[in-house]
Amino acid sequence: MNGLRRQQWLALGAAAAVGLLVLDWFVVTPLTRAWKVRSERIARLRSDVQQGRLLLQREAALRSRWQSMVTNLLAAEPSTAESQVLRAFERWAGAAQVTITSVRPQWRPGAGNVQTLECRVEAAGSLAALARFLYELERDPLAVKVDALELSTRDDTGSQLSLGLQVSGLVSNAVTRTNRR
Repeated sequence: MNGLRRQQWLALGAAAAVGLLVLDWFVVTPLTRAWKVRSERIARLRSDVQQGRLLLQREAALRSRWQSMVTNLLAAEPSTAESQVLRAFERWAGAAQVTITSVRPQWRPGAGNVQTLECRVEAAGSLAALARFLYELERDPLAVKVDALELSTRDDTGSQLSLGLQVSGLVSNAVTRTNRR
């Protein structure tokens, strides 16, 4: 009788072990995995909410910056936009005492209602004058950026330099502008 009792207990223990294993595979592990995924999602949502709060705190500054960008976009009319850029080059060259030898504008279509006016600019002057020219270009609120820059010397001493710039200006037909330069 003792042997039969032992077999029953061993069978019951084996069944309990298999039951616990099945319980682990089909209940505990999926629940643990779901809990971890849920916890990660909650952490992401908390981060998103925190980022949203920070954006709301900076709303006035962001709207002001956006309005400044929209105001300083190039005009939607190609001739007006080119005129704006040419006047800006004259203004920057005058402030820096640089000689602009050529400006070649070219229009590039963009995605949606956005176009880009690319200008290849050749200028000459001293290193200080060219640096001032670049400074004037970068600090101007007009929506242009320098895409490429080439600097080379025009004489043996390096006192006269030649500057080649690839500048692009942004034009958007979808944004309404109130102020224009």
